[in-house]
Amino acid sequence: MKSSFPTSRRPYDSVLTEIAEYAGGKHDFGSEAFDTARWCLLDSLGCGLLALQYPACTKMLGPVVPGATFARGARVPGTAWQLEPVKAAFNIGCMIRWLDFNDTWLAAEWGHPSDNFGAILALTDFLDRNPDNIWQPGREWTIRDVLFAAIQAYEIQGVLALENGFNRVGLDHVLLVRIASTAVACSILGGSDEQIADAVSLAWLDGGALRTYRHAPNTGSRKSWAAGDATQRAVQLALWTMTGEMGYASALTAPRWGFNDVVLKDKPVVIIREFGSYVMENILFKVSFPAEFHAQTAAEAAMRLHSHIIDKLDSIQEIVIHTQESAVRIIDKKGPLLNPADRDHCLQYIAAVAMLHGDLTSEHYEDIAASDLRIDALRRKMVVIEDPRYTKDYLDPDIRSISNRIQVLYSDGTGTESFEVEFPLGHRRRRTESLKPLEAKFRQNAGTRFSEARVDALFRMFEAKESLLTMRVSQFMDQFAETSNP
Repeated sequence: MKSSFPTSRRPYDSVLTEIAEYAGGKHDFGSEAFDTARWCLLDSLGCGLLALQYPACTKMLGPVVPGATFARGARVPGTAWQLEPVKAAFNIGCMIRWLDFNDTWLAAEWGHPSDNFGAILALTDFLDRNPDNIWQPGREWTIRDVLFAAIQAYEIQGVLALENGFNRVGLDHVLLVRIASTAVACSILGGSDEQIADAVSLAWLDGGALRTYRHAPNTGSRKSWAAGDATQRAVQLALWTMTGEMGYASALTAPRWGFNDVVLKDKPVVIIREFGSYVMENILFKVSFPAEFHAQTAAEAAMRLHSHIIDKLDSIQEIVIHTQESAVRIIDKKGPLLNPADRDHCLQYIAAVAMLHGDLTSEHYEDIAASDLRIDALRRKMVVIEDPRYTKDYLDPDIRSISNRIQVLYSDGTGTESFEVEFPLGHRRRRTESLKPLEAKFRQNAGTRFSEARVDALFRMFEAKESLLTMRVSQFMDQFAETSNP
């Protein structure tokens, strides 16, 4: 792609150029992308409202200084807080991501593109409430603007994830949240292509958070607020750039000191497809289970086994789980699981709970539910095996399956049939089938914070597509405001 940047400066890395020109460009996204983005926004806010039930989440929320607020600050859904946009981005991003129930993207790198709503909602709401701002004075911001920015952020994060597996060098996927949110945040602030590239270069220079907090023996709650941290950093970098702070044209490719040489060593960051709306149109919704996405089909298969095994638990000799390579690498866990963050990223725990209860909810990861001795008894009998076909289809951009197959073998030599699920509910191939369950999920999640009548009004607001697109962001966020804080 030809750079539109001034020739008086050294050429920017091509990755910076492509991201900047896409984030700063005008695009004619189709109805499928906008409709999917609308469901993503609904689902993300529902996940955030549900997270307010958990003190481990709410203790992270609010202003930096307790009691500080802004009369015209960005709203934090489900609360009375109005905050400056950097801290609002953290709050919203933290809530959405907390329970690992928001939408997902799987490729060489994994991630949750809806994390980017933290930056998008915080900035557009703040700007809409403050029309005298210095960046976009007088502009009215609508939900169409929010969805447009979401399509872009999803695309940047997801396309970069297709070929660049940062997890293989020990870095967390929130690196890509920071990159995508920085690009769209700078664009929302009115940044030129060059300014967007400068801001994104700063985001790459931040390096990446280690995945330590996602893996035993250190799995912990930071995995639930890391994305919020990435979105607040993105907003901050965008704001600094708009003051005239310089960027770094070869942040990725500079010999010895650039991101490629320092972090990736033998494989530079690449973009393997042109930016469009591919990621939004193929996003994976977590419709049924708050669990790491590689285990979604395992949970579905395990639930089908519930009626077959629940009265024969003592006769089980072995449980065989066939899965994809990525699941083997990140959620195949043996031994003690120390906390909810550990449990919701354990393939065996998820399968065991689903087999025992025929269901899987956020409460099943808490200490009380985990004290059920039958869970670990089943885990000890599980064998996890990679199926090469599952791995191949997982990586195929035209298939994108996330397959799991489970069979239970009994001590008398008999066994159940193999229960296989290739495409989880929430996959593009099951999109229509997913919409009613997504509605039910939102109603249940939002109902933990609001009355049934208010939840119904919120859903009807989302159903009215045309009026939703033209609704001011500030008016929209006011519909999610609460008079008290959790």
